[in-house]
Amino acid sequence: MLENIIQDRDFAHLMKKNIQELIVLLFEKEQNFGILCKIEDVSFAPELPESINAEFRPLTLFFLAGYTFETARIEDDILIFEAGFGSENFGSVVHVPLLSILQIIIDETPVLINISAYKEERKKQEADIDESGVKNSMASFLSNPENSKFIK
Repeated sequence: MLENIIQDRDFAHLMKKNIQELIVLLFEKEQNFGILCKIEDVSFAPELPESINAEFRPLTLFFLAGYTFETARIEDDILIFEAGFGSENFGSVVHVPLLSILQIIIDETPVLINISAYKEERKKQEADIDESGVKNSMASFLSNPENSKFIK
């Protein structure tokens, strides 16, 4: 069935590889392009004001041209670029996981469509483990009477 394939880890890996290779080719050819992506997976540094965030749709198109294109790069399976938003051109660095890119578009024509529906759970699990480890470490620290002199 189609669902079994699009939710498969190997299929997602293949899609991610294709997305990355196409973006690298577009960088090399100095070809501007757009990406249609799931905004829920996109992060901004610094965070955008709520008035700007509220304007984004669940699927959002970013066009990489000019300064935005010049700053674009791929690091650790994430497309990163700088862009300005809103009437004040609020500057932010945008981080888009490659698998969150649903389409790559050139001249209003999709040249890649990502239908992968695989979700990488590893990062969430690592965050849960890290949080648990901090709690356990703090509990161990507090249980030792010798450490009470460090607490104010």
